[in-house]
Amino acid sequence: MTKEKQAAIAAIEEKSDLICDVADRIWEYAELSLKEEKSAQLYCRVLEEEGFAVERGICNIPTAFSARYGSGRPVIGILAEYDALSGLSQKAGSLTRDEAVPGGCGHGCGHNLLGAGAMAAAIGVKAYLEGSGHSGTVVLYGCPGEEGGAAKAFMARDGLWKTLDAALTWHPEDVNEVATGSSNSCIQTQYKFTGVAAHAAGAPEKGRSALDAVELMNIGVQFLREHMSDKARIHYAITDGGGVSPNVVQPRASVLYMVRSNHVAEAVELQKRVDRIAQGAALMTDTTFEKKFIDGLADTVSNFTIERVLYENFAELGVPQYTDEENAFADGLAQTYPGNDAVPGVAAENDEDLRRQVKAMREKTGHAMNAFLAPLYAGDAFKAGSTDVGDVSWLTPTAQIHVASWPNGCPGHSWQNVSCDRTEIGHKAAVHAGKVLAAGAIDLIEEPEILAEARAEFERRTAEGYICPIPADAVPVVPDL
Repeated sequence: MTKEKQAAIAAIEEKSDLICDVADRIWEYAELSLKEEKSAQLYCRVLEEEGFAVERGICNIPTAFSARYGSGRPVIGILAEYDALSGLSQKAGSLTRDEAVPGGCGHGCGHNLLGAGAMAAAIGVKAYLEGSGHSGTVVLYGCPGEEGGAAKAFMARDGLWKTLDAALTWHPEDVNEVATGSSNSCIQTQYKFTGVAAHAAGAPEKGRSALDAVELMNIGVQFLREHMSDKARIHYAITDGGGVSPNVVQPRASVLYMVRSNHVAEAVELQKRVDRIAQGAALMTDTTFEKKFIDGLADTVSNFTIERVLYENFAELGVPQYTDEENAFADGLAQTYPGNDAVPGVAAENDEDLRRQVKAMREKTGHAMNAFLAPLYAGDAFKAGSTDVGDVSWLTPTAQIHVASWPNGCPGHSWQNVSCDRTEIGHKAAVHAGKVLAAGAIDLIEEPEILAEARAEFERRTAEGYICPIPADAVPVVPDL
């Protein structure tokens, strides 16, 4: 490792208390999508104190920000998230379900760690730029609402990511690996039907049931499922049934739909068909409806060139190591959920030989924490979930890593994640993620031929062009629940 990289890593280590303190405070705030006021304020204040030029409310999103240091090209973006999930309040370091705030929120996806680790990476790259005098700019982007706001997609609609030479990020997981492969695109829309109330027995002919419209829409979408691609998905939730009295013709009802596909262009077309089914349901019931766009995001475009760079740095830096006490806690937490013997990671999911390798690595650890680096997988992989990192990847070469932050097989969006997020296990993950991303960013800055190769790969993979799922007049919102 070069002296410049060593200095950047040392700068992150020197700031590790600050990084962990920010992660813990974001954990305490546990603010939902697009409501991350305290979290955004904290990041902006800390980054200004660290010497970054901070811009608040970028792309007209109040809780979004950018923090910039350096000058000239290349411009490397690092993506931070910090929104929590509802109903997942949990006491830290507990082996049982124990709410910290009854009915409160919690970081079930580890975004308190994600944002802090991204900040750590930016601090490391800043130290490198200061010490080396090399041309280049690092920008930390505060991206709110990943769990239901898709801020990165709104930023993509506004062309923000086109200004970057590359983007890097990470996500807490149960395995150390370089993430790769595509994901599902996703569009969320709420349909609010309005009818006419009436006595269901005395004057049913005068009523126009909004609830009937919702049910007919759901039936129509059920029939649509036969006529869409195998990888497409449509989910729904009735958010307002109109009331609890069956002897009333319900004058209002609403349903929230989520349309997914492994290609954003197909999701956009499938969404149009769902819209027409809503129109049909309103016509059949003589009701009206209002369509409220919630969010949309694209599938992910891999960049093997940058993924290879991140893997090489990850291999050189190693993985987080744990004390006996930390391993004991992880082992105990693993006993609270099924599937703790799973073979983790994208390589194991997509290649049988690599699966055997990962299984052997897992067994060798002797504990629930996966203290090893999974093999690099450089093939066509697919995960059915969705992330607005996908929209970034359509506009600039993008790559991300996973760092073990929870025991093996720990279920996503769970109280177990929240419990682990504010322990030394979580802290180690955030700091280590920052080191790997910073080291990778330094390679991209110092070796223009790597960025040129990454750009050429990006151009090949995105030749069909980006279709943004965000309408031109849409603004980030949350559903009416």
